[in-house]
Amino acid sequence: MRTKPTSHTIARARRLRLHATEYEKRLWWKLRELKKLGYHFRRQVPFRSYFLDFVEHGARMVIELDGAQHGQAEHRERDAVRDAILKGEGYRVLRYWNAEIAENIDGVVEAVVRTLSERPPTRTATPSDLPTRGR
Repeated sequence: MRTKPTSHTIARARRLRLHATEYEKRLWWKLRELKKLGYHFRRQVPFRSYFLDFVEHGARMVIELDGAQHGQAEHRERDAVRDAILKGEGYRVLRYWNAEIAENIDGVVEAVVRTLSERPPTRTATPSDLPTRGR
């Protein structure tokens, strides 16, 4: 059974969103464009004792961006535990290095869309999801 996030947890998630890395900001803008395909990503989502970078609950997908510190043994072990917990909950975890975002963000987004197509969204896009012109 899931518990309701505390005010401290909500405040921390808001701080993480406010102080997003440049790579998170870049990917966030690209993921928002997928709304027209019926996908709804959220960012810095509290999940158990973790904060997930990006989540699409309908397709049960998590996207994590990793900096250089994730190459260290202790971080790899923690990431493996976290990924196993998420997989146990039915989520597919995609991990990308910050350098991949910097060098080939369009390729990353294409890979995300391919993976999403394996699990269709739980809702379809509405006219309000489509980008507006001139605003």
